[in-house]
Amino acid sequence: MANRTLASLRRKAGYTQASFVAAFAREAARLGFDASVSVRQLRRWESESPPPLPHPSQQAVLEVVFGLPLAEMGFDVPAHRCSDVEWIGHDGDVKRRAFVTGSGAIAAAAVLPNQHGPRIGASEVAAFRARLADLYAVDHQSGGIPAKARAERLERELTHVLSSSVYTSGVGRDLQAALSELHSNQAWYGYDSGPLGQARTAAMEALTTAQLIGDGLLQLSALETLVLIDIKTDRLWEAASAVESAYGLANRSGAGPTVHLVIALREANVATRAGDTAAARRALSRALSYQSRTDTDIDVPSWARFAGPIEIDYATADMYVAAGEPRRAVPFLRAAVDGLAGGYARNAAWYRSKLACTLLDAGEAEEACAEMGSVLDAYEEIDSDRLTQRMHAFRKTAIAMDTVVTRDISARICEATRGGRP
Repeated sequence: MANRTLASLRRKAGYTQASFVAAFAREAARLGFDASVSVRQLRRWESESPPPLPHPSQQAVLEVVFGLPLAEMGFDVPAHRCSDVEWIGHDGDVKRRAFVTGSGAIAAAAVLPNQHGPRIGASEVAAFRARLADLYAVDHQSGGIPAKARAERLERELTHVLSSSVYTSGVGRDLQAALSELHSNQAWYGYDSGPLGQARTAAMEALTTAQLIGDGLLQLSALETLVLIDIKTDRLWEAASAVESAYGLANRSGAGPTVHLVIALREANVATRAGDTAAARRALSRALSYQSRTDTDIDVPSWARFAGPIEIDYATADMYVAAGEPRRAVPFLRAAVDGLAGGYARNAAWYRSKLACTLLDAGEAEEACAEMGSVLDAYEEIDSDRLTQRMHAFRKTAIAMDTVVTRDISARICEATRGGRP
């Protein structure tokens, strides 16, 4: 019997045999695999019984393209070739995964020592970088608003040193690299708590500075945040272009799997917002492929260390919520909440609030209110406009249900966010 499953999957995805071969080649290049397929070979896969088994590299690409394990494409796959990842779109318990924290919580160094003259060297650069590293810890623990104030002070000092001091070209490049990374952080803080116009300006400043010094990884840092800002400001065309540019830049810069994982997550964000569930599935399958190889990364940049299984779970849940399937999103959100490590109070509250909203949409009001209660317990220590806005959205939906438990949680939200943005 012919392999009707593979042929059906191809047609449902909108491919002719020729266009599928081209799409396969693009995906293999993007994933960094030495794999190809011809129209003749594709015809054999679809017409012969049993179909010839794809090579391992072909298998990896096929599984990303369709978001399914090879065994579900009509092939007889031996046990040792069966994929052990959890594929996007499959129901069942979400695997619990350990979240590996990065080294973002480096203690802040002292401020620049008093100088007898305007000469700046490696020790001053190291002090700036230590303060920059500390911003990640502040943001993760307390949110973008308190980190934003520190970042503004650091920006003033950096720009003053760059404009009024004497330094070698190497030190100057290091200072500009720190400034680019700082601007990317400021773009994120603006995305988290506004204003979005300032966030966009900061992202473009980061991108320009990184381009001037020829640092591809810092350009990628600016682009991945710009994608989020573009999505929030309904500039999906620019967000999609930024994703494509990021993939090309990552390949040219020799970026590792973790950086590619960040880009795949942003690609999924764009597809989800555009309502293209099929494209979101492909991006998430691609993200899983990159995540399975992150243990080979030698040096992950600070801005990419957040990326891992938890973010894939969250993005998968977001896809299901956008598709109107909140119940399918719940287990992925639970996995994200359960897997987050200490030191990420802002993200823990953000993910749990998403779980609460999704449970409410699924009709599980009491459970949703219990989750939102946990968010409120931590809310006093977190300063994030995005979180406040989500809590008000939850309250608006809860009030309409008019039960004892929803009235109680609505009152708590009002009390906690008094003076916050309604």
